[in-house]
Amino acid sequence: MSRSPREEALIAAAGLLGGVALYALGLTGSPVAAVPKRLALVALAVMAGAELLRRRAPLTGLAVGVGALTLDVLSGSIMANVAMFTDLVYAAVLYGPPAAYRFIPRATEVLTVVGTLLAAAIVRSPSALLVGIGLGVITITPAWTGVGVRVHRDAARSARLEAERTALLAELDRREAVGAERARMARELHDVVAGHLSAIAIHSTAALSIGDPKASDEALAVIRENSVQGLAEMRRLIGILRDAGTADEPAAVPRLDAVETLLAQARGAARGDGFVFVLHDERGARPLPAPVELAAYRIVQESLTNAVKHAGPGPVTVELTRPGPLVVRVTSGLGDRPGPRVPGAGAGLVGMRERVALVGGRLTAGPVPGPEHGAAVWEVRAELPVEGTERETPEKAERAAVDAEKAEKAENAENMESEGRP
Repeated sequence: MSRSPREEALIAAAGLLGGVALYALGLTGSPVAAVPKRLALVALAVMAGAELLRRRAPLTGLAVGVGALTLDVLSGSIMANVAMFTDLVYAAVLYGPPAAYRFIPRATEVLTVVGTLLAAAIVRSPSALLVGIGLGVITITPAWTGVGVRVHRDAARSARLEAERTALLAELDRREAVGAERARMARELHDVVAGHLSAIAIHSTAALSIGDPKASDEALAVIRENSVQGLAEMRRLIGILRDAGTADEPAAVPRLDAVETLLAQARGAARGDGFVFVLHDERGARPLPAPVELAAYRIVQESLTNAVKHAGPGPVTVELTRPGPLVVRVTSGLGDRPGPRVPGAGAGLVGMRERVALVGGRLTAGPVPGPEHGAAVWEVRAELPVEGTERETPEKAERAAVDAEKAEKAENAENMESEGRP
């Protein structure tokens, strides 16, 4: 048996046994009408049955209790009936629907006033006030007691639900923050390490396939240089992840002034493959926000890595232009190679789209007509707004990144597949 039915049964049993004891001892009132006094026991049994409904059907129990109390008053009142009736009023307010919670206390007040006036009109004596006091004790008092208990119970329930809601939101925020941080670290790992590993793969292939000792030595030198640089980048990232004490300290952000270094690395990685790397920097002297500089730097870095892996021999051009938004444009030859020099994981364009979306910009990637209507070239073009970038919230930026990825995925899928681009 659950706790609630057990409590109801105990209350009903206690009231029934107490009423029988009072009746046996003759501790009852005088009948108001010519009604057999033993009917008070019937009223007692009915009232005890109503107590069994105090939680499951409180309004029904109160209605039954009103009838039982009327019979009890007419046949000579037993105090146990009155006590159980007050409990039924209390239970109807506490466990009943909101309408009953609002209506019953007012109804008891009206009943008390009307009963007092009727008693005064019939008795025509100050003693009629005792009737009003009695009605107030058995109706108004338990009703407003139930109101107070219900208010506190509802407040406690609301506080508990609010605490659960806060905990749920905190957990969702934590998961979102973890997901955003994992995506950020994935972009960083891909951008800073993929270029070095691509160069190592390309030149190790060359060293294995070319029998010229001099060419092999040059390839091994490039492999060693990129290995050292890749290990340094990995140590830096691992240090950031491990050292929780420096989590809030400002980290060094790559700047566009170092694009020449990226071109030099690309020249070393593509040495002897017929590439010509050219930079046209028309940014001007005005400084750029750090998020824009980082996004532009990583886009150039990833585009050069893709050119080394996929492009055909010829010029690889990097253009940085302003005023207005910063425009980053990287073009390279499509070539007729059946496959890339190094297999790609398909994360390059995804990472660039995310970076551009984080600053509220736009990115396009695909084949376009070459200069002066020549052969088609592969173009990566990003427009990065400069104004208001630092006020962009992380939540809005991450949502924009997801939306941008979905919007452009279908548009670029065919070009990516046909050209073997990542």
